[in-house]
Amino acid sequence: MMPHNGNRRAADRQLDRLCPMTHVRVMDEGTHILSAAERLDWLRLIRSENVGPRTFFRLLERFGTAAAAIEALPLLAKQGGRARPIAVCSKAAAEAEAAAAAKAGCSLLAAIEPGYPRSLAAIDDAPPILSVRGNPSLLGRPMVAVVGARNASLNGRNFARRLAADLGRNGLVVVSGLARGIDAAAHEGALATGTVAVMAGGVDVVYPPENDRLYGDVVATGAALSEMPVGTQPQASHFPRRNRIVSGLALGVVVVEASVKSGSLITARFAADQGREVFAVPGSPLDPRAQGPNDLLRQGATLTEGVDDVLRVLENLLRRPLAEGRKEGFRDPSPPPLDEDELAKARTLVLESLGPAPVVVDEIIRQCQLSPSVVSMVLLELELAGRLERLPGNQVALLAG
Repeated sequence: MMPHNGNRRAADRQLDRLCPMTHVRVMDEGTHILSAAERLDWLRLIRSENVGPRTFFRLLERFGTAAAAIEALPLLAKQGGRARPIAVCSKAAAEAEAAAAAKAGCSLLAAIEPGYPRSLAAIDDAPPILSVRGNPSLLGRPMVAVVGARNASLNGRNFARRLAADLGRNGLVVVSGLARGIDAAAHEGALATGTVAVMAGGVDVVYPPENDRLYGDVVATGAALSEMPVGTQPQASHFPRRNRIVSGLALGVVVVEASVKSGSLITARFAADQGREVFAVPGSPLDPRAQGPNDLLRQGATLTEGVDDVLRVLENLLRRPLAEGRKEGFRDPSPPPLDEDELAKARTLVLESLGPAPVVVDEIIRQCQLSPSVVSMVLLELELAGRLERLPGNQVALLAG
């Protein structure tokens, strides 16, 4: 199903009114198109053991390039107390992933490259590499997420479909997670103007399978993306990670129906932590699916009965420049080497400061009276050794075992 050209032009005109120039693809001063070799190094680094998004960017900041970071991984893990060698992704494995992505019709987009969504690049755990299938130009446009219950009511699905269509007519791209219920209805409503589906598994793996036809429509008129390798079957742990991308892409998240322990409320919490707007559609207190949105309203979410409620809040945001995102090309010379005696002393002090309860990194620096660069290195070593967990709010905690 291809979008009607009139709808697309109308959306562009409305976007120009609300958000002049921000939908034009812009190459930031610091962005950099990776060479084929650099892209393989980025893949190898993010696919290596104990390297998550936050650690990935800290390694680049310290070592300057992914290649240098990969070379440093074994020693860093050993210094962090790891007994067995860390598993580093091989060049052959990265080449196989890149070839599989190309065969599936996907492009691999790095966080410092032009075209990577600037709002997503601004969060502290942005995916270093996205697999994108469909029309990547949509990723440069302002987005609003519409999420909600899988077992949604008929009225809830109709509302989500209508709201998504109205958002699209006003120049906004609708992003959701391609789940059944509210997600599917939101994608359906925005097909004519462009919608983005964030996949929990590989970008080529449709879940639930019943949305296969909808997935085809989304890719034909919009885009699907994932941080996972192509072919990855979704697991339970992938869905919260997917949700932080949904909220990270968007200026705001609209929750239509959701239980109090649903993934949609996780997305709303991510949105709040990321500084995004949270919108909630009120519902009957007799319907368990209304408990989530009603609770969000008590916490200060914007009551939403239609597109005007969303536009009223977002209009000022749309007129501001989008978040700068990651302007680092990671091509500057590496920082000077750290003094090994100082590091040895710091390892003892930092370990004494850590425990299973989260602690803010700045507090470790203050209590230990160490430089930020030294503390950062010790935490990197512990994380690569599999002994440390990074948490939102620049917090860390020791892992049991």
